[in-house]
Amino acid sequence: MAGWATVWAKSGFDRGESSGEWLPLWQHLDDTAGIASLLVREWLSPLVIARVGREVGGGVDRVVGLAQWLAGVHDVGKASPAFAVQAPELTDRMRPAGLVVDLRLRSDPARGAVSHALVGHVAVRAWLRSRGFGRRVSDQLGSIVGSHHGATPEVDKLLVVDKRTDLAGGDVWVDARNALLSRAAERISRFDDYAALDLSLPTQVLLTGVVIVADWIASNPDLFPLWPVHRLPGAPNDEVTAARVAEGWDRLALPRGWRPPAVAGDLDAVFRARFGKPSMRPVQRAAVSEAIRQAEPWIVVIEAPMGSGKTEAALLAAEVLAHRSGADGCFVALPTQATSDAMFTRVRHWLDRLPGQGTVSVTLAHGKAHLNDEYSGLVHRGRYSGVGEVGDDGAAIAHQWLSGRKKSGLASFVVGTIDQVLFAGLRSRHLMLRHLALAGKVVIIDEVHAYDVYMSRYLHRVLHWLGAYGVPVVLLSATLPDARRVELVRAYAEGRGVTPTVDEGHPGYPAVTSLSGSTVIESVGEPTVVRVDRLADDLDTLVRYLKTCLADGGCAVVVRNTVTRVQDTARRLAEEFGADAVTIAHSRFLACDRAAIDRSLVRRFGPPGADRPASHIVVASQVVEQSLDIDFDLMVTDLAPVDLVLQRLGRLQRHDRARPTRVRTPRCAVVGVEDWGAAPVVPVSGSRRVYGDHMLLRSAALLIDRDTIMLPDDIAPLVQAAYGSAALGPASWQPAMHTAAAAAEASARQRTDSAGHFLLGRAVNPGTLVGWLVASAGDARDEARGTAQVRDGEESLEVLVVQRDADGGLLLPDWIDGGGQQIPLYDTVSWAQAKVISACSLRLPMALSHGGVVDAVIAELERTRITSFDLTPLLTGQLVLVLDRNRQAVLHGYRLTYDPRRGLLHEPDQ
Repeated sequence: MAGWATVWAKSGFDRGESSGEWLPLWQHLDDTAGIASLLVREWLSPLVIARVGREVGGGVDRVVGLAQWLAGVHDVGKASPAFAVQAPELTDRMRPAGLVVDLRLRSDPARGAVSHALVGHVAVRAWLRSRGFGRRVSDQLGSIVGSHHGATPEVDKLLVVDKRTDLAGGDVWVDARNALLSRAAERISRFDDYAALDLSLPTQVLLTGVVIVADWIASNPDLFPLWPVHRLPGAPNDEVTAARVAEGWDRLALPRGWRPPAVAGDLDAVFRARFGKPSMRPVQRAAVSEAIRQAEPWIVVIEAPMGSGKTEAALLAAEVLAHRSGADGCFVALPTQATSDAMFTRVRHWLDRLPGQGTVSVTLAHGKAHLNDEYSGLVHRGRYSGVGEVGDDGAAIAHQWLSGRKKSGLASFVVGTIDQVLFAGLRSRHLMLRHLALAGKVVIIDEVHAYDVYMSRYLHRVLHWLGAYGVPVVLLSATLPDARRVELVRAYAEGRGVTPTVDEGHPGYPAVTSLSGSTVIESVGEPTVVRVDRLADDLDTLVRYLKTCLADGGCAVVVRNTVTRVQDTARRLAEEFGADAVTIAHSRFLACDRAAIDRSLVRRFGPPGADRPASHIVVASQVVEQSLDIDFDLMVTDLAPVDLVLQRLGRLQRHDRARPTRVRTPRCAVVGVEDWGAAPVVPVSGSRRVYGDHMLLRSAALLIDRDTIMLPDDIAPLVQAAYGSAALGPASWQPAMHTAAAAAEASARQRTDSAGHFLLGRAVNPGTLVGWLVASAGDARDEARGTAQVRDGEESLEVLVVQRDADGGLLLPDWIDGGGQQIPLYDTVSWAQAKVISACSLRLPMALSHGGVVDAVIAELERTRITSFDLTPLLTGQLVLVLDRNRQAVLHGYRLTYDPRRGLLHEPDQ
């Protein structure tokens, strides 16, 4: 028997198990090659196929051939002593063929450095060169094989493989590898035509992603069973392999991607069919028209007021762009988990009304997706479960295999937080899968104004790569500074290799922008005039103002910049107006409590027909600033950057409804300034910590003498002035403003530099994957690690909250639905109870999360080890905060108290 036929690839022995199963290397390679062929022909996006096809010299058949060969040799490095020695029980079978393994290598400290991926890289590179392939393409294809475990090769590690021939294998091992490489090439039509290739870095990344997916599928023993250990390899049988591949593929049942028809004819009729609304608004018509008019499906930036229908505009534009580009899905990214959950429902309703294109897959992609009742429970009952009908003959499904942190983005339709997109710019393990997931979709990013200089550096790099892949992009904003618009469009154009004709000046507002310029949208309807008051920052003044304005009834919202200000304000207002007349909303509630609060806000203050009280006050942090469709008669807001003030105004008299006499005219009071008569004004300290002095002072300068704001007419002038370079405010303010500007510039420079530590390089061409992920952020095993990197620690520390009972046991928190139940201490927690515990997550205050204390706080929390949590996948590794029966705990010098109405309170422990 040929030596290559005796090499093993899969076994329980190498994992330390007493397994009676194994699989020879050639069978696993053939399985993987077969799956790769099917992935390209039946699953891969036409957009990706076209992108790769342009470089491999033909259509789908040439892409299939190269992907099939790469998948068919990806594990060739397993024909090496370093790998084979892991299962001595199987190496004996290789000995008669001359493949002898010194068992002492098993304990060699260098064995891990000579991984089978790196051995495969070296083997492919050398074999291709011997066959007449050029050095560059040999290096490129070798680096794809060397990267199939998600980490890219590095030069110094490849040198170790060359040096340690005892671990990589001498001549007889080289011969076995070459035989496997030749065998795979013989199965590919015109294989030697690939010798002239010069693959771009994006194409190498995409091909690596395909190989990884094919390998994962072919490595699933439920789909590709291992053999009994007593079964000898025998001669390869192509018919048997074809049957294995067909059966495994059928059992997997991956849905094909979206195949959108052309959006043609009466756009109003199409719009009614999708969204059930009578006709398109000007913003929506302009966005869809721009998507149709573009010479190629590129980027569309939609800038329009809050509540003008940007989401519907983006989704219908996505249909146009997908049809024109070959994209087979859509990724919708939003700022927060809460906004992502709300958008998931809207996207599902859109999917329900799309023309029937067959079954498509959907995913909610964020760290708390399993807590979303609409999405969770859909992926753990069988292979997949339907979540709704699509047209007449299709269904949107949540596929079990397309779940989890690494694979969820591969579904056709994904709704998730912006982090999931920004991760594509973070050097981390298996980054190729994130790129493959985005490269075949239309990418919609909402609220692009909401990302600071640190996050924006990642966003710009991701847009660069999306441009390189030819991915259509739709960006949405109500308040986008001119400089930001230009930066975003140029980042995308750079990756696409074109020069945009974007005017650096102000195009007008509302507007739709593409690579060919901006189109101003003719506004229809009467503008809204908002009266602006400036109040002293004390609670007595606030109480008087609210009592006067709400004397006839009405619903008001008080927006604070910090949770502490929310809680202090709410306590005083509850004393004055009654606890039942005040609702508190901020980020420092349990996740389940926060979700219930959001649902209650939408039910009571949402579109007309909701259960709206006659009089009520909501005191909230920035959680009401974006994406919640809620509407108040009166607003009071802390001073914030002017674009955020405008965002908040989007929640003021948003819908047509009858309102009490005293609040019939939209009115907003601005507070959060120590003295409006000071020169300059001084914002309160909490706001300064959150936003910095620079943008607060510029916002104050724009609002200090203004008695009205006209929406939408004043949005663009205010935003452009705030973020422009012209001096604002009286002369007496200028020294303080110059100092604040210098500090802001220094901070932005430091944060921009900091973002570069793990920032992915550009999509340069030519090159190989060697070193592409060098100095990466690792595997980012928990979502928080990656999120902390792309958000610059913006997120505070998260814990799970439970209670201690009188006997030392643990209980579900007593105030939640089903609370007070006993939690096992030493046995695995049931799925149902684990889900409830996971919903009891809570973010700690920054006093316990900032860089100066976070390590000590984590160490203190880690002293609480719960065996049952360690045994439960959903809970393992989580930090746990244990409250006593009074809902209190002491942590790092602070006394924490959880009040179900007010959220988490903290004060120094005396």
